[in-house]
Amino acid sequence: MENLSNGLQHLNSLRPASAEKEFLKCCGSTNWAKEMTARRPFSSVEELTHSADRIWWALSQEDWLEAFRSHPKIGERKAAQETSAEALSWSSREQAGVSDAPADTMEALAQLNHRYEEKFGFIYIVCASGKSSAELLAILSERLNNERDHELRIAAAEQAQITRLRLYKLVESLDEPEIRV
Repeated sequence: MENLSNGLQHLNSLRPASAEKEFLKCCGSTNWAKEMTARRPFSSVEELTHSADRIWWALSQEDWLEAFRSHPKIGERKAAQETSAEALSWSSREQAGVSDAPADTMEALAQLNHRYEEKFGFIYIVCASGKSSAELLAILSERLNNERDHELRIAAAEQAQITRLRLYKLVESLDEPEIRV
């Protein structure tokens, strides 16, 4: 990823409300976005991602659940809470492995998504980038065997991975000239 420093400089220079909006594209927790905004300026993308992790793991379970609600369910296009168009676009690309899944796989994903949400009280969160529909279905099936507290920590770790990937995408997108004009 080239020229990340220009995008990072742009992120550092945004007004707080604008920075929070940008951070919310990466993670749907408002407390996380506020903390990230307050920690600016970041001197490197590594510092940005390390701060993101430290803040994430210091948040409450309610903050985690808020972030989960900003994701569409695997195989769906709409999140439970309002999300930016860019975040939905990123989510769609991250879930590309289900775009051409067979109908029976999509039906199984829908059924297990429902069972998962009923059992745990939150949607199935997985870093779907690079995973096929069959892999996502297998992971979902396996995770249904977990106890809620254990599963919540797994989902939080998956969210942390998604957030890191999206922070790279965010900095890269802010480096594009048409965004900064």
